[in-house]
Amino acid sequence: MKPKIIQQGAEAIIYLKDNQIIKHRVSKSYRIPELDTKLRNKRTKSEAKIINKLQNIIPVPKIIQLDKENHQIIMQHIPGKKLSEYLEKLNSKEIAKQIGKNLTLLHNQDIIHGDLTTSNMIFHNNLVYFIDFGLGFHSRKIEDKAVDLHLLKQALEAKHHTIAKETFKTILRNYKPEQSKLIIERISTIEKRRRYKGH
Repeated sequence: MKPKIIQQGAEAIIYLKDNQIIKHRVSKSYRIPELDTKLRNKRTKSEAKIINKLQNIIPVPKIIQLDKENHQIIMQHIPGKKLSEYLEKLNSKEIAKQIGKNLTLLHNQDIIHGDLTTSNMIFHNNLVYFIDFGLGFHSRKIEDKAVDLHLLKQALEAKHHTIAKETFKTILRNYKPEQSKLIIERISTIEKRRRYKGH
């Protein structure tokens, strides 16, 4: 079966082949070749490490192979519904509860997703899978965890405005990592700062 491109981003191309997902980090012509190779290596390894660490903690795709030479991660294809397209048609309240619980477990591992939107969540077999940890990193900082939540809030408002407010409230009610109160409080600080910058 010929690989089929299912997504093309600035950092990587995602292929579907033989019911597997291949994430290929692309070369950047504006970077010095040695630096380009080093960066692609580092980011590919880092993403695979994060997904592997989360295997038994939250629903994420299983990694089949890390192809360092070609800067590729080959992983399980999750054949569900992308939440960016289906959230309103599903039981959004139950899904929001799951997102809050998944995020609790994620942040308790000091892992930041970095691009937490409904485009990076798939609903399959009544489970919410988190995908695409390309911008993921480790951090204990309250600020970084609050930015994850702030991004999610923005994504809900942009893509799911009719249910955004209620959905985010449900997520926060189920979000209970260590220091959750401080993390949630920090969201409004981030929002004020961004509004100030926008003026």
